[in-house]
Amino acid sequence: MTPVVFVLLLFGAVPVALVLALTAIWYVWESGNTVLFDSFAQQMFSGVENYGLLAIPLFMLTGELMNEGGMTKRLINAARVFVGGFRGGLAYINLLANMFMAAIIGSAASQIAVMSRAMVPAMEQEGYDRGFAAATTAAGGLLAPVIPPSMLFVIYGVLAQIPIGDMFIAGIIPGLILSVAFALVIAAIGIWHQHPKGNWLSWPDARRALLQCLPAALIPVAIIGGILLGIATPTESAAVASFIAFLIGWLIYRELRPAQLFTLFKRTATNAAMVIFMIAAANVFGWVVIYEALPQKLAALITSVTQDPFVFLLIVNAMLLVVGMLIDGIAALILVTPILLPIAMNSYDIDPYQFGVVMSLNLVLGLLTPPVGVGLYIASAMSGARTGEILRALWPFLLAVAVTLLALSYFPALSTALL
Repeated sequence: MTPVVFVLLLFGAVPVALVLALTAIWYVWESGNTVLFDSFAQQMFSGVENYGLLAIPLFMLTGELMNEGGMTKRLINAARVFVGGFRGGLAYINLLANMFMAAIIGSAASQIAVMSRAMVPAMEQEGYDRGFAAATTAAGGLLAPVIPPSMLFVIYGVLAQIPIGDMFIAGIIPGLILSVAFALVIAAIGIWHQHPKGNWLSWPDARRALLQCLPAALIPVAIIGGILLGIATPTESAAVASFIAFLIGWLIYRELRPAQLFTLFKRTATNAAMVIFMIAAANVFGWVVIYEALPQKLAALITSVTQDPFVFLLIVNAMLLVVGMLIDGIAALILVTPILLPIAMNSYDIDPYQFGVVMSLNLVLGLLTPPVGVGLYIASAMSGARTGEILRALWPFLLAVAVTLLALSYFPALSTALL
């Protein structure tokens, strides 16, 4: 009966955190082992007492401070220096700016919202189709879960009990591969549709754009550099980055006022609380997973089909693609990691870092695929383009993601070479 309750709640538009908690409550009541109710609250608390989870609100705060502090537009101007003169220059600027933002925000949905407001109107003014402009921006948002720091990597690291800093490092090469794949898509579309040729900035303008961007560039350097050099943990790096973002926005760019901080703190707390409550509920839901031996049962089923790790990952990719279409990426990651990770590690000897990168990239595809497609609707709302227009222009980017996923599934070294 418990699986029926879970499915009914999940497809009954009940928030995922409540689905997990209520399913666990039903399971305890149905099993008759009501003594577990005594430790219910303690179990929820133990799910969120991990120090690494503090990185989530801190990275969210960094993104908020950057948006309000005027750093986003300066990163876009800096991107213009490097790729602005190519055919389809604004599309490349969009992609490169998304790479910069991915190294700071860590949330695909937030990044799509921010970049859609900034880039789509500018691309339209230079003659680009609105659907293509919105699709390029939405696809660039897929870099956020792969290029560190990534909110999905933080959550996966906590669930998998592996160092979050190492998880960030595992995402560097896959993030670069995906960026190159998107650049090739933009180049091919630009030649096919004869996109306008951009203009290179003059040396004085380029120097000015780079100098204005330098303070903002300190933020990803502080985050990634601190982790790679072993100076700071991901959580400490996130705290330093948020402090630097505040100082730059307030004292250097002068677009952020201390009076705005309460509003930013409130918005960050609201958004972070939803994610952290989901993790707390997932820890209780783990009772159901453990007592029902779901990983063992699923492992027996899958190993009867194949013993090949690559084929297993193909099966997982197909499953996750369907799950990601129906459930938010963070919620899906919390749901499936405790079930699939033990199978991947114990039955197929798959590296947990490779598995985490593949899962994170796959699940975030659901942001851009119906019927849920939150990122698709965000891009549509921010750009004014219809979802059908965006989808027609988006499919080459989705194909590039599929090819990248196949490569990451077949070659573990793409995720583990830097570890």
